[in-house]
Amino acid sequence: MTLPLEGIRILDLSRQLPGPYCTLMLGDLGAEVIKIEETAPRWSIDEKTDPTRLSLDRNKKSIALNLKTKEGKEIFYELARKADVILESFRPEVKTRLGIDYETIKKINPEIVYCSLSGYGQDGPYRNLVGHDINYIAIGGVLDITGESGGPPAIPGVQIADLGGGGMLAAIGILTALIAREKTGRGQFIDVAMLDGVVAWLSIHAWMHFADFHAFPLKRGEMVLNGGVPCYNVYETKDGKYITIGALEPWFWQNLCKTLDREDLIPYQFATGKEGIKVRSALGKIFLAKNRDEWFDLLKDKDVCAAPVNTIEEVFTDPQVLHRKMLTEMAHPKIGKIKQIGIPIKFSDTPGRIRGTPPSLGQHTEEILQGLGYGKDEIEELRKKNVIA
Repeated sequence: MTLPLEGIRILDLSRQLPGPYCTLMLGDLGAEVIKIEETAPRWSIDEKTDPTRLSLDRNKKSIALNLKTKEGKEIFYELARKADVILESFRPEVKTRLGIDYETIKKINPEIVYCSLSGYGQDGPYRNLVGHDINYIAIGGVLDITGESGGPPAIPGVQIADLGGGGMLAAIGILTALIAREKTGRGQFIDVAMLDGVVAWLSIHAWMHFADFHAFPLKRGEMVLNGGVPCYNVYETKDGKYITIGALEPWFWQNLCKTLDREDLIPYQFATGKEGIKVRSALGKIFLAKNRDEWFDLLKDKDVCAAPVNTIEEVFTDPQVLHRKMLTEMAHPKIGKIKQIGIPIKFSDTPGRIRGTPPSLGQHTEEILQGLGYGKDEIEELRKKNVIA
């Protein structure tokens, strides 16, 4: 069965989480992803324990290439001539210094879609600053509104900027540029900044700020969706676990109050301040009467927006997660069976597929070079010169 992105070749120069997550999604949907890796990585790589490689690099090939050498650049240029997409995540000046920037590559391949994925973007006063997810969500305002009222900002458990503001937006940008190329015949440069992505996620909060909307303050633990009201909150249960309630619509809140035999609380759905604390406290005492799963079994059949707070272990035994095939296994040639997260986008006619295991560093170097016309003696000479590994 033909995969939706079959025939698209991507050269992935990115590191860490955002870029590899982008090409993971595109690779699952059929793109040929070639990782351009350093011959001497700054991070130690252990195939059996490297979480980034094992979780993000399925369906990819790896070539270990020294781009600081003349021969390494020539190999990259040959790959670029036959590529559809290049993704990189260097600081802005690095790709120019290496001679692999968009202006250089588009002379070789005018149809190339070239995506630069960085923390702060290719221009502006922060363009050359180093950073990680925590820094981008801090400047972008997300960290300030995350946590309990009166407490310090709480670091989210997953990387919002890296995944949502970075990897996903880069994938959308690349796919959009490929569609545009079908219409214009030209490639283009895509500038994705994780900070921009974080700010874009503030759509509702920004509207409240711009409109000077005072119904709910834009503060940690005091807004409708971050713990400030009884109807949208987390409550501890008898077994020390937690249940979530998301009864934003009046009918769902009414269903909850009736099920708990507390119809007197119906008028206080969005109570804040001292009144809100009082209602949350009353609900808290009620939820301590049963175990988490007992509450879920009861409430899910009463048309109440409720769900258990699963541990990571529980996520992958959850019947809905398993039914949706979000847990799968694959056979790794060196490690044996390894578990993988499934493909989240479901297609009726051209579903994505896991076709290959995460490659070891430089695993496909010879195969890729032979595809470019290099002979075995030439490849061995390149290895001796530390052009490849």
